[in-house]
Amino acid sequence: MKHRIIVLGAGYAGANAAGRLAKRLHPADTEITLVNADPEFVERVRLHQLATGQDLKPRPLTGVFAGTGVQVRIAQVTAVDADRKTVALAEGDELAYDTLVYALGSTAADSGVPGVAEHAHHLAGKQSALRLRARLAEVPAGGTVLVVGGGLTGIEAVTEIAEARPDLEVTLAARGGLGDWLSEKARDHLRETFGRLGVTVHENTAIASVEAAAAVTADGRTIPARVTVWTAGFAVHPLAAATTLAVSATGRIVVDETMRSVSHADVYAVGDAALAPGASGEPLRMSCASGVPSAYQAADAIAARLTGRPLPENKLGYTAQCISLGRHDAVVQWVTPDDRPKPSAVTGRMAARLKEIICKSAAWSISHPTSMAPVRRRHTVPAGEPLSTLSGRH
Repeated sequence: MKHRIIVLGAGYAGANAAGRLAKRLHPADTEITLVNADPEFVERVRLHQLATGQDLKPRPLTGVFAGTGVQVRIAQVTAVDADRKTVALAEGDELAYDTLVYALGSTAADSGVPGVAEHAHHLAGKQSALRLRARLAEVPAGGTVLVVGGGLTGIEAVTEIAEARPDLEVTLAARGGLGDWLSEKARDHLRETFGRLGVTVHENTAIASVEAAAAVTADGRTIPARVTVWTAGFAVHPLAAATTLAVSATGRIVVDETMRSVSHADVYAVGDAALAPGASGEPLRMSCASGVPSAYQAADAIAARLTGRPLPENKLGYTAQCISLGRHDAVVQWVTPDDRPKPSAVTGRMAARLKEIICKSAAWSISHPTSMAPVRRRHTVPAGEPLSTLSGRH
């Protein structure tokens, strides 16, 4: 009987994990099924572009994985039973697995701030980006747009909106200082770019409530906003927390350095859904920069355990943080492996070109799931041999 591997979620992490497994494991011994609610791969790192009227290249998953040995199932996952080793789908079907790769990602966090759910838009998914796109198209010249959140998503969103709609009054509200985690060179460039684009910045500002046409700050000020875009944090899908899997306080699945659940040896988690240690021992942050490497780590570990080969070392870390500032400007902040900024950064058009290369490379890896590394499909060990005997390095 074939070893059944189910991958839940076809974002950057899940799609790369499925493709990598197809390259590592022989199809005579394994069956890989990729389950995703959307029939297309969504370039999440470009959703701010989609929201401002740009169209993204369609990538149907059935076409992407045709001929790879990965079976694509378009369905909504409603539950995981980690003890019975089954996955329930919205249409009523139940899938059984021998190994599960959980990659359901993240969405906009439930901020608890009054009015956010009723009046604010977010950029955590394709449909939400399309709703924001439609709303922005309705705003006349001189209208006000407020982006709440000074992280990577907020900065990319506010600059994209300001560039695409120079006729709008665009504002950013950040809890801290603008780009205060970046190097001095990068911060200076951010301020210069915001000035050029006419973006008003409210630093060290917490939003206490959102109304239909404004936001109210914690100190009682009112910021006009015909449209409010909420980018102040992300949260994982609540499905994992409803299982017997060990999860963190925020619902992320706790995994070891091979991305395997610390409570269930047949479950792996990758991307935003995992609370995973990097090579430095510090948890990896939610990002595409973490998702793809963690997917490779999990796939290689699964293949190693199934074929009796040495486990991969944990070399997960960071090189850069890339922030687009519209279509022709960006910041590429070089960082240490544990994500601390170095003094050096690339800015302007050169940074924009670097960011675009990185985004295109990530999308290319999805479109060519078995082409990023040499294909070495190996047979699994005899079915009767317990996987526990293969859990250590050889």
